[in-house]
Amino acid sequence: MASVIEQCQVAPPPGSAAELTLPLTYFDHMWLAFHRMRRLLFYKLPIFKPDFVQNIIPSLKDSLSLTLKHYTPLAGNVACPLNFSESPELRYVRGDSVSVTFFEINMDFKYLIGDYPRTAKDFYHFLPQLAEPKDAPGVQLAPLLAIQVTLFPNVGISIGFTNNHVAGDGATIVGFVRAWARLNKFGGHEQFLANEFIPFYDRSVIKDPYELGKLTWGEMKKHKLEMCDIVSPPDKVRGTFTITRDDIGKLKNLILSRRPSLTHVTSFTVICAYVWTCLVKSEDATREETDENVMEFFGCVADCRVQFNPPLPQSYFGNCLVGYVARIRHADLVGKEGFTMSVELIREAIRENMKDEEWILNGNWFKSYSTLDMNQSLSVAGSPKLDLYATDFGWGRPAKLEFVSIDTGSGISMSLSKSKDFDGDLEVGLSLSKTRMNAFAAIFTHGLSFL
Repeated sequence: MASVIEQCQVAPPPGSAAELTLPLTYFDHMWLAFHRMRRLLFYKLPIFKPDFVQNIIPSLKDSLSLTLKHYTPLAGNVACPLNFSESPELRYVRGDSVSVTFFEINMDFKYLIGDYPRTAKDFYHFLPQLAEPKDAPGVQLAPLLAIQVTLFPNVGISIGFTNNHVAGDGATIVGFVRAWARLNKFGGHEQFLANEFIPFYDRSVIKDPYELGKLTWGEMKKHKLEMCDIVSPPDKVRGTFTITRDDIGKLKNLILSRRPSLTHVTSFTVICAYVWTCLVKSEDATREETDENVMEFFGCVADCRVQFNPPLPQSYFGNCLVGYVARIRHADLVGKEGFTMSVELIREAIRENMKDEEWILNGNWFKSYSTLDMNQSLSVAGSPKLDLYATDFGWGRPAKLEFVSIDTGSGISMSLSKSKDFDGDLEVGLSLSKTRMNAFAAIFTHGLSFL
Protein backbone atom coordinates (compact mmCIF):
# COMPACT_ATOMS: atom_id res chain seq x y z
CA MET A 1 0.00 0.00 0.00
CA ALA A 2 1.25 3.46 -0.89
CA SER A 3 -0.58 6.77 -0.59
CA VAL A 4 0.02 10.50 -0.41
CA ILE A 5 -0.84 11.93 3.01
CA GLU A 6 -0.27 15.57 2.08
CA GLN A 7 1.31 17.59 -0.69
CA CYS A 8 2.16 21.17 0.17
CA GLN A 9 4.39 24.12 -0.60
CA VAL A 10 6.63 25.45 2.16
CA ALA A 11 7.90 29.03 1.92
CA PRO A 12 10.17 31.14 4.10
CA PRO A 13 8.23 32.70 6.99
CA PRO A 14 6.51 36.08 6.65
CA GLY A 15 8.94 38.90 7.13
CA SER A 16 11.76 37.14 5.30
CA ALA A 17 13.48 38.63 2.26
CA ALA A 18 10.99 39.74 -0.39
CA GLU A 19 13.40 38.74 -3.14
CA LEU A 20 16.97 37.57 -3.60
CA THR A 21 19.03 37.24 -6.77
CA LEU A 22 22.42 35.55 -7.00
CA PRO A 23 24.46 35.61 -10.22
CA LEU A 24 26.01 32.30 -11.18
CA THR A 25 29.79 32.04 -11.03
CA TYR A 26 32.02 29.89 -13.22
CA PHE A 27 31.85 27.25 -10.48
CA ASP A 28 28.06 27.08 -10.96
CA HIS A 29 27.84 27.12 -14.77
CA MET A 30 29.34 23.66 -15.25
CA TRP A 31 26.44 22.08 -13.33
CA LEU A 32 23.67 23.54 -15.49
CA ALA A 33 23.62 20.47 -17.74
CA PHE A 34 24.22 17.99 -14.90
CA HIS A 35 21.69 15.45 -13.65
CA ARG A 36 19.79 16.18 -10.45
CA MET A 37 21.22 15.18 -7.09
CA ARG A 38 19.17 12.69 -5.08
CA ARG A 39 19.83 11.73 -1.48
CA LEU A 40 17.86 9.59 0.96
CA LEU A 41 18.07 9.47 4.74
CA PHE A 42 16.36 6.59 6.58
CA TYR A 43 15.48 6.81 10.29
CA LYS A 44 14.28 4.08 12.59
CA LEU A 45 11.20 5.45 14.37
CA PRO A 46 8.30 3.29 15.64
CA ILE A 47 5.48 5.72 14.94
CA PHE A 48 2.00 5.26 13.49
CA LYS A 49 0.14 7.53 11.08
CA PRO A 50 -1.95 9.55 13.59
CA ASP A 51 1.15 10.62 15.53
CA PHE A 52 3.00 11.26 12.26
CA VAL A 53 0.21 13.52 10.99
CA GLN A 54 -0.39 15.35 14.27
CA ASN A 55 3.20 15.85 15.41
CA ILE A 56 5.86 15.03 12.84
CA ILE A 57 4.36 16.79 9.81
CA PRO A 58 3.61 20.17 11.49
CA SER A 59 7.03 20.22 13.15
CA LEU A 60 8.86 19.45 9.89
CA LYS A 61 6.92 22.11 7.97
CA ASP A 62 7.51 24.80 10.59
CA SER A 63 11.22 24.05 10.95
CA LEU A 64 11.65 23.86 7.16
CA SER A 65 10.09 27.28 6.78
CA LEU A 66 12.49 28.69 9.37
CA THR A 67 15.41 27.03 7.58
CA LEU A 68 14.39 28.61 4.28
CA LYS A 69 14.56 31.96 6.01
CA HIS A 70 18.33 31.40 5.94
CA TYR A 71 18.56 29.25 2.78
CA THR A 72 16.16 31.44 0.81
CA PRO A 73 17.44 30.67 -2.73
CA LEU A 74 16.45 27.01 -2.34
CA ALA A 75 12.82 28.11 -2.30
CA GLY A 76 13.34 29.85 -5.64
CA ASN A 77 14.46 28.91 -9.15
CA VAL A 78 17.34 29.00 -11.56
CA ALA A 79 16.39 31.59 -14.18
CA CYS A 80 17.86 30.71 -17.56
CA PRO A 81 17.54 33.28 -20.41
CA LEU A 82 15.55 31.93 -23.34
CA ASN A 83 17.86 33.54 -25.91
CA PHE A 84 21.10 32.90 -23.96
CA SER A 85 22.00 36.58 -24.29
CA GLU A 86 22.37 37.00 -20.54
CA SER A 87 23.80 34.72 -17.89
CA PRO A 88 21.57 32.56 -15.68
CA GLU A 89 20.98 33.40 -12.05
CA LEU A 90 19.36 32.05 -8.92
CA ARG A 91 16.19 34.00 -8.27
CA TYR A 92 13.79 34.04 -5.33
CA VAL A 93 10.70 36.24 -5.24
CA ARG A 94 7.96 36.35 -2.64
CA GLY A 95 5.54 33.51 -3.26
CA ASP A 96 8.22 30.99 -4.25
CA SER A 97 8.34 27.82 -2.18
CA VAL A 98 9.63 24.26 -1.90
CA SER A 99 7.40 21.34 -2.89
CA VAL A 100 7.06 18.89 0.02
CA THR A 101 5.21 15.58 -0.16
CA PHE A 102 4.30 13.45 2.86
CA PHE A 103 3.85 9.85 1.86
CA GLU A 104 2.95 6.53 3.47
CA ILE A 105 4.08 3.14 2.24
CA ASN A 106 4.30 -0.45 3.41
CA MET A 107 7.67 -1.81 2.32
CA ASP A 108 10.41 -3.83 3.95
CA PHE A 109 12.32 -1.09 5.80
CA LYS A 110 15.01 -3.51 6.99
CA TYR A 111 15.68 -4.54 3.39
CA LEU A 112 16.03 -0.92 2.26
CA ILE A 113 18.61 -0.01 4.91
CA GLY A 114 20.74 -3.09 4.25
CA ASP A 115 24.21 -3.07 2.75
CA TYR A 116 23.72 -6.08 0.47
CA PRO A 117 22.61 -5.56 -3.17
CA ARG A 118 19.08 -4.16 -3.39
CA THR A 119 17.07 -3.33 -6.50
CA ALA A 120 17.78 0.29 -7.46
CA LYS A 121 14.22 0.92 -8.66
CA ASP A 122 12.86 0.33 -5.16
CA PHE A 123 14.38 3.58 -3.89
CA TYR A 124 12.57 5.83 -6.34
CA HIS A 125 9.33 5.47 -4.37
CA PHE A 126 10.83 7.78 -1.74
CA LEU A 127 12.24 10.52 -3.94
CA PRO A 128 10.42 13.66 -5.05
CA GLN A 129 10.34 14.94 -8.60
CA LEU A 130 11.25 18.54 -9.26
CA ALA A 131 8.37 20.41 -10.88
CA GLU A 132 8.48 21.16 -14.60
CA PRO A 133 10.17 24.45 -15.57
CA LYS A 134 7.86 27.33 -16.28
CA ASP A 135 8.18 30.28 -18.60
CA ALA A 136 8.46 33.85 -17.38
CA PRO A 137 9.26 37.02 -19.34
CA GLY A 138 12.54 36.30 -21.15
CA VAL A 139 13.54 33.34 -18.99
CA GLN A 140 12.69 29.79 -18.07
CA LEU A 141 12.38 29.14 -14.34
CA ALA A 142 13.34 25.72 -12.96
CA PRO A 143 12.90 24.88 -9.27
CA LEU A 144 15.96 24.03 -7.23
CA LEU A 145 14.69 21.70 -4.50
CA ALA A 146 11.94 19.22 -3.72
CA ILE A 147 11.48 17.07 -0.61
CA GLN A 148 9.54 13.90 0.21
CA VAL A 149 9.00 12.51 3.71
CA THR A 150 7.82 8.89 3.76
CA LEU A 151 6.28 7.04 6.71
CA PHE A 152 6.86 3.33 7.17
CA PRO A 153 4.17 2.72 9.84
CA ASN A 154 5.61 1.65 13.20
CA VAL A 155 9.06 1.19 11.66
CA GLY A 156 10.65 4.36 10.36
CA ILE A 157 10.77 7.48 8.22
CA SER A 158 12.74 8.41 5.13
CA ILE A 159 13.48 11.91 3.87
CA GLY A 160 14.32 12.26 0.20
CA PHE A 161 15.93 15.31 -1.35
CA THR A 162 16.11 16.15 -5.05
CA ASN A 163 18.04 19.28 -5.95
CA ASN A 164 19.51 20.99 -8.96
CA HIS A 165 23.31 20.98 -8.52
CA VAL A 166 23.51 24.53 -9.84
CA ALA A 167 22.04 25.69 -6.52
CA GLY A 168 25.07 24.57 -4.56
CA ASP A 169 27.61 21.86 -3.89
CA GLY A 170 27.58 19.22 -1.18
CA ALA A 171 28.75 21.65 1.50
CA THR A 172 25.78 23.93 0.74
CA ILE A 173 23.11 21.22 0.55
CA VAL A 174 24.39 19.30 3.59
CA GLY A 175 24.50 22.58 5.49
CA PHE A 176 20.84 23.14 4.64
CA VAL A 177 19.81 19.60 5.62
CA ARG A 178 21.64 19.72 8.92
CA ALA A 179 20.29 23.21 9.70
CA TRP A 180 16.74 21.94 9.09
CA ALA A 181 17.36 18.92 11.31
CA ARG A 182 18.75 21.07 14.10
CA LEU A 183 15.84 23.50 14.01
CA ASN A 184 13.37 20.61 14.03
CA LYS A 185 15.13 18.89 16.93
CA PHE A 186 15.24 22.05 19.05
CA GLY A 187 11.71 23.28 18.37
CA GLY A 188 12.64 26.04 15.95
CA HIS A 189 14.93 27.90 18.35
CA GLU A 190 17.39 29.59 16.03
CA GLN A 191 20.05 30.08 18.69
CA PHE A 192 20.93 26.42 18.12
CA LEU A 193 22.09 27.19 14.58
CA ALA A 194 25.88 27.38 14.64
CA ASN A 195 27.62 29.85 12.33
CA GLU A 196 28.57 26.98 10.03
CA PHE A 197 24.87 26.64 9.14
CA ILE A 198 24.30 30.34 8.31
CA PRO A 199 24.94 30.78 4.56
CA PHE A 200 27.34 33.40 3.22
CA TYR A 201 25.91 34.92 0.03
CA ASP A 202 28.45 37.50 -1.16
CA ARG A 203 29.54 36.29 -4.59
CA SER A 204 32.00 39.11 -5.06
CA VAL A 205 34.52 37.01 -3.12
CA ILE A 206 34.87 34.74 -6.17
CA LYS A 207 37.71 36.25 -8.16
CA ASP A 208 37.50 35.98 -11.94
CA PRO A 209 40.52 37.75 -13.46
CA TYR A 210 40.45 35.48 -16.54
CA GLU A 211 36.68 35.91 -17.10
CA LEU A 212 36.01 32.21 -16.65
CA GLY A 213 32.37 33.06 -16.09
CA LYS A 214 32.02 34.00 -19.75
CA LEU A 215 34.11 31.02 -20.86
CA THR A 216 32.19 28.39 -18.90
CA TRP A 217 28.80 29.89 -19.77
CA GLY A 218 29.86 29.92 -23.41
CA GLU A 219 30.71 26.21 -23.17
CA MET A 220 27.42 25.39 -21.46
CA LYS A 221 25.42 27.17 -24.15
CA LYS A 222 26.74 24.61 -26.65
CA HIS A 223 24.99 21.82 -24.75
CA LYS A 224 21.31 21.17 -24.28
CA LEU A 225 20.56 22.42 -20.80
CA GLU A 226 18.46 19.80 -19.07
CA MET A 227 16.06 21.99 -17.15
CA CYS A 228 13.55 19.14 -16.81
CA ASP A 229 13.87 16.44 -14.16
CA ILE A 230 13.34 13.31 -16.25
CA VAL A 231 14.14 10.09 -14.40
CA SER A 232 14.07 6.49 -15.57
CA PRO A 233 15.07 4.17 -12.71
CA PRO A 234 17.86 1.93 -13.99
CA ASP A 235 17.95 -1.86 -14.04
CA LYS A 236 20.69 -2.00 -11.43
CA VAL A 237 21.30 -3.00 -7.84
CA ARG A 238 22.68 -0.81 -5.06
CA GLY A 239 25.30 -2.04 -2.63
CA THR A 240 27.22 -0.56 0.29
CA PHE A 241 30.75 -1.60 1.19
CA THR A 242 32.38 -0.60 4.48
CA ILE A 243 36.12 -0.15 4.65
CA THR A 244 37.23 -0.24 8.26
CA ARG A 245 39.84 2.01 9.81
CA ASP A 246 42.02 -1.08 10.18
CA ASP A 247 41.72 -1.92 6.46
CA ILE A 248 42.49 1.68 5.52
CA GLY A 249 45.64 1.51 7.62
CA LYS A 250 46.69 -1.73 5.95
CA LEU A 251 46.13 -0.27 2.48
CA LYS A 252 48.32 2.72 3.40
CA ASN A 253 51.02 0.45 4.81
CA LEU A 254 50.94 -1.65 1.64
CA ILE A 255 51.55 1.44 -0.47
CA LEU A 256 54.33 2.70 1.79
CA SER A 257 56.05 -0.69 1.64
CA ARG A 258 56.05 -0.48 -2.15
CA ARG A 259 56.69 3.26 -2.46
CA PRO A 260 58.54 4.49 0.66
CA SER A 261 58.90 7.93 -0.91
CA LEU A 262 55.14 8.55 -0.76
CA THR A 263 55.20 10.18 2.66
CA HIS A 264 51.62 11.41 2.74
CA VAL A 265 48.89 9.12 1.43
CA THR A 266 45.32 9.96 2.45
CA SER A 267 42.45 7.62 3.24
CA PHE A 268 40.54 9.16 0.32
CA THR A 269 43.32 8.31 -2.11
CA VAL A 270 43.79 4.67 -1.10
CA ILE A 271 40.05 3.95 -0.96
CA CYS A 272 39.36 5.50 -4.37
CA ALA A 273 42.36 3.70 -5.89
CA TYR A 274 41.28 0.37 -4.40
CA VAL A 275 37.67 0.70 -5.58
CA TRP A 276 38.85 1.83 -9.01
CA THR A 277 41.06 -1.22 -9.52
CA CYS A 278 38.38 -3.61 -8.21
CA LEU A 279 35.77 -2.08 -10.52
CA VAL A 280 37.90 -2.39 -13.65
CA LYS A 281 38.80 -5.97 -12.75
CA SER A 282 35.09 -6.73 -12.22
CA GLU A 283 34.40 -5.43 -15.73
CA ASP A 284 36.97 -7.84 -17.15
CA ALA A 285 35.36 -10.67 -15.20
CA THR A 286 31.96 -10.05 -16.80
CA ARG A 287 32.86 -9.66 -20.48
CA GLU A 288 34.61 -11.77 -23.08
CA GLU A 289 36.95 -9.27 -24.73
CA THR A 290 39.02 -6.44 -23.31
CA ASP A 291 40.91 -3.65 -25.05
CA GLU A 292 44.09 -3.51 -22.98
CA ASN A 293 45.09 -0.15 -24.46
CA VAL A 294 41.89 1.74 -23.67
CA MET A 295 42.39 4.56 -21.17
CA GLU A 296 40.65 4.37 -17.80
CA PHE A 297 39.78 7.62 -16.02
CA PHE A 298 39.23 8.61 -12.41
CA GLY A 299 37.58 11.94 -11.69
CA CYS A 300 36.78 13.68 -8.44
CA VAL A 301 35.88 17.17 -7.31
CA ALA A 302 37.14 18.91 -4.21
CA ASP A 303 35.95 21.89 -2.21
CA CYS A 304 38.33 24.75 -2.94
CA ARG A 305 36.96 27.36 -0.52
CA VAL A 306 40.19 27.22 1.51
CA GLN A 307 42.38 27.49 -1.57
CA PHE A 308 41.55 31.14 -2.19
CA ASN A 309 43.59 33.92 -0.65
CA PRO A 310 41.95 34.91 1.61
CA PRO A 311 39.94 31.68 2.07
CA LEU A 312 36.21 31.76 1.41
CA PRO A 313 33.93 31.13 4.39
CA GLN A 314 33.06 27.43 4.67
CA SER A 315 29.40 28.51 4.70
CA TYR A 316 29.69 30.14 1.25
CA PHE A 317 26.40 29.36 -0.54
CA GLY A 318 26.88 27.92 -4.01
CA ASN A 319 29.31 25.70 -5.84
CA CYS A 320 33.01 25.96 -5.12
CA LEU A 321 34.45 22.77 -6.56
CA VAL A 322 37.40 22.01 -8.80
CA GLY A 323 37.93 18.76 -10.67
CA TYR A 324 40.91 16.42 -10.62
CA VAL A 325 41.54 13.72 -13.22
CA ALA A 326 43.80 10.66 -13.23
CA ARG A 327 44.20 8.38 -16.24
CA ILE A 328 45.91 5.05 -16.84
CA ARG A 329 46.01 2.35 -19.49
CA HIS A 330 43.56 -0.50 -18.81
CA ALA A 331 46.24 -3.20 -18.83
CA ASP A 332 48.31 -1.27 -16.27
CA LEU A 333 45.37 -0.73 -13.93
CA VAL A 334 44.44 -4.43 -13.79
CA GLY A 335 48.09 -5.52 -13.62
CA LYS A 336 50.11 -6.50 -10.57
CA GLU A 337 51.10 -2.90 -9.84
CA GLY A 338 47.69 -1.44 -10.71
CA PHE A 339 46.67 -0.45 -7.18
CA THR A 340 50.04 1.14 -6.46
CA MET A 341 50.05 3.05 -9.74
CA SER A 342 46.50 4.29 -9.24
CA VAL A 343 47.37 5.60 -5.77
CA GLU A 344 50.32 7.49 -7.23
CA LEU A 345 48.24 8.96 -10.05
CA ILE A 346 45.32 10.09 -7.86
CA ARG A 347 47.69 11.48 -5.24
CA GLU A 348 49.67 13.38 -7.87
CA ALA A 349 46.56 14.79 -9.55
CA ILE A 350 45.30 16.21 -6.26
CA ARG A 351 48.53 17.28 -4.54
CA GLU A 352 49.95 18.97 -7.62
CA ASN A 353 47.24 21.60 -7.67
CA MET A 354 45.46 21.50 -4.29
CA LYS A 355 47.17 24.70 -3.06
CA ASP A 356 47.53 26.44 -6.41
CA GLU A 357 45.12 29.37 -6.56
CA GLU A 358 46.38 30.35 -10.01
CA TRP A 359 45.43 26.89 -11.36
CA ILE A 360 41.87 27.52 -10.15
CA LEU A 361 41.66 31.07 -11.46
CA ASN A 362 43.01 30.36 -14.96
CA GLY A 363 40.54 27.51 -15.59
CA ASN A 364 43.04 24.71 -16.15
CA TRP A 365 41.01 22.51 -13.81
CA PHE A 366 37.95 23.01 -16.02
CA LYS A 367 39.89 22.18 -19.19
CA SER A 368 41.37 19.07 -17.57
CA TYR A 369 38.03 17.77 -16.33
CA SER A 370 36.44 18.27 -19.75
CA THR A 371 38.88 15.68 -21.20
CA LEU A 372 37.48 12.90 -19.00
CA ASP A 373 35.87 10.07 -20.99
CA MET A 374 32.76 9.37 -18.96
CA ASN A 375 32.21 5.98 -20.58
CA GLN A 376 35.51 4.74 -19.11
CA SER A 377 35.43 6.57 -15.84
CA LEU A 378 34.87 6.32 -12.12
CA SER A 379 33.80 9.48 -10.31
CA VAL A 380 33.05 10.25 -6.67
CA ALA A 381 29.91 11.66 -5.05
CA GLY A 382 29.86 12.83 -1.46
CA SER A 383 32.68 13.28 1.00
CA PRO A 384 33.51 12.01 4.49
CA LYS A 385 33.94 15.66 5.44
CA LEU A 386 30.21 16.21 4.91
CA ASP A 387 28.68 14.02 7.58
CA LEU A 388 25.02 13.41 6.80
CA TYR A 389 24.99 10.67 9.42
CA ALA A 390 25.16 13.52 11.95
CA THR A 391 21.73 14.73 10.76
CA ASP A 392 19.44 14.34 13.77
CA PHE A 393 15.87 15.63 13.44
CA GLY A 394 15.22 14.56 17.02
CA TRP A 395 14.92 10.89 16.12
CA GLY A 396 18.58 9.95 16.49
CA ARG A 397 21.16 9.29 13.80
CA PRO A 398 20.07 7.99 10.38
CA ALA A 399 20.01 4.23 9.95
CA LYS A 400 21.14 4.58 6.33
CA LEU A 401 22.24 7.15 3.79
CA GLU A 402 21.79 6.53 0.07
CA PHE A 403 23.16 8.67 -2.79
CA VAL A 404 20.55 7.65 -5.36
CA SER A 405 22.00 10.02 -7.97
CA ILE A 406 24.95 7.67 -8.52
CA ASP A 407 22.49 5.59 -10.57
CA THR A 408 22.62 8.26 -13.27
CA GLY A 409 25.28 8.95 -15.88
CA SER A 410 27.30 7.24 -18.59
CA GLY A 411 30.18 6.24 -16.33
CA ILE A 412 30.23 4.76 -12.83
CA SER A 413 29.99 6.90 -9.72
CA MET A 414 30.77 5.81 -6.19
CA SER A 415 29.45 7.52 -3.09
CA LEU A 416 31.81 8.04 -0.17
CA SER A 417 30.76 8.92 3.36
CA LYS A 418 31.56 8.36 6.97
CA SER A 419 30.30 5.10 8.42
CA LYS A 420 26.99 5.12 10.24
CA ASP A 421 28.42 2.83 12.92
CA PHE A 422 32.10 3.34 13.72
CA ASP A 423 34.31 6.41 13.75
CA GLY A 424 37.13 6.04 11.25
CA ASP A 425 35.30 3.57 9.01
CA LEU A 426 34.08 4.74 5.61
CA GLU A 427 31.18 3.64 3.41
CA VAL A 428 31.35 3.20 -0.35
CA GLY A 429 28.09 3.03 -2.31
CA LEU A 430 27.79 1.64 -5.83
CA SER A 431 25.03 1.11 -8.37
CA LEU A 432 25.83 -1.63 -10.90
CA SER A 433 24.26 -4.44 -12.87
CA LYS A 434 23.66 -7.48 -10.68
CA THR A 435 26.36 -9.49 -12.46
CA ARG A 436 28.91 -6.68 -12.16
CA MET A 437 28.03 -6.10 -8.50
CA ASN A 438 28.58 -9.75 -7.65
CA ALA A 439 31.94 -9.74 -9.41
CA PHE A 440 33.00 -6.51 -7.72
CA ALA A 441 31.96 -7.75 -4.26
CA ALA A 442 34.02 -10.92 -4.66
CA ILE A 443 37.13 -9.06 -5.86
CA PHE A 444 36.75 -6.32 -3.24
CA THR A 445 36.35 -8.76 -0.32
CA HIS A 446 39.07 -11.10 -1.56
CA GLY A 447 41.58 -8.25 -1.85
CA LEU A 448 40.97 -6.95 1.67
CA SER A 449 41.26 -10.46 3.14
CA PHE A 450 44.89 -10.65 2.00
CA LEU A 451 46.04 -7.37 3.55
